[in-house]
Amino acid sequence: MSTLSRLKYLYLAYFSKPVGDRSLYRLIRRRKVKRILEIGMGPAARSLRMIGLAAREAPGEAIRYVAIDLFEARAAEQPSRSLKETHTLLKPTGAQVQLIPGEAAAALSRAANSLQNMDLVLISADHDDPSLAGAWFYLPRMLHAGSAVVRESRDAQSGATLRTVLAPAEIEARAAVPRRHRAA
Repeated sequence: MSTLSRLKYLYLAYFSKPVGDRSLYRLIRRRKVKRILEIGMGPAARSLRMIGLAAREAPGEAIRYVAIDLFEARAAEQPSRSLKETHTLLKPTGAQVQLIPGEAAAALSRAANSLQNMDLVLISADHDDPSLAGAWFYLPRMLHAGSAVVRESRDAQSGATLRTVLAPAEIEARAAVPRRHRAA
């Protein structure tokens, strides 16, 4: 790794803003992440940084980035980017970019079988437990033994974003909860 690459990593891992993202960058380097899935896309700058860091840590290897988001269908009070804008922004990274519009459960029901062996799954704080209820079922088939699933939440008092790495047993337990099916 070149000196410039080391300096870029040190900046991301220890000095970048927002402070909460630093743990993600350290996780990407420590686990040599090459396949990233974001459920509920965060800031574009974070996505670009995650892709760039993954590419620097695995030179010559293909980086895959997948985002499931509502894009244009987000609520008016939430910041949003169109699907086309997002693709235009991420394409120059050289990563294989796949953007899947829709709610988490519906999007995963369509795409889970093509999203195998994800190294990092990042679930946005915008998704509460009820909105993820149907999505957990699909998650285990997308993971491997070294995968990390990171769940974001918001601190009620400070509003800060907190991140928790979920244990495999917790993911399996959430996936096993029976889902309610809608009548046809």
